[in-house]
Amino acid sequence: MSTPPGALLVARLAERLLARGQRLALAESCTGGLVAKLCTDRAGSSDWFEGGLVTYSNTLKQRLLGVSADTLAQAGAVSAQTVLAMVEGLLQATDADWGLAVSGVAGPGGGSAEKPVGTVWIAWAGRGQAVGASRFWFDGDRDAVRQAAAHAALAGLCDLLGIGAPQAPVG
Repeated sequence: MSTPPGALLVARLAERLLARGQRLALAESCTGGLVAKLCTDRAGSSDWFEGGLVTYSNTLKQRLLGVSADTLAQAGAVSAQTVLAMVEGLLQATDADWGLAVSGVAGPGGGSAEKPVGTVWIAWAGRGQAVGASRFWFDGDRDAVRQAAAHAALAGLCDLLGIGAPQAPVG
């Protein structure tokens, strides 16, 4: 039985974060805690994983992460501005060295012409590092979009940490 690609990403992240004595925190919306699940599926994750917040509602994005009502009203929950604010608020609220935030439209409903189903924004930040965000479009049903978003979030963090993402096993 092959190892799931998410587990390979987490193994690389765990190794690098442990070697650096650093910790990771998450702010998830459309993935609903899937990234945290992938992290905590690995034994010993408490040594490098700070925790995660599932801020599905705009109210929690505001209350727990400090996303402004103006940002949500003007840019929407699925936007670069919102995920950037989410990851910045996450690092302010935790002792983590690295953070990532995910918000998107997993479907099957909720999409628009501007933000169709499968649109996902992900932001990554390190304490004292530049903050960056990227937009993705993923095909498939709700589960496929959520799985792809979780994988992209972890792969992006691997890139930031200078540890190329492992290739998914073939076959």
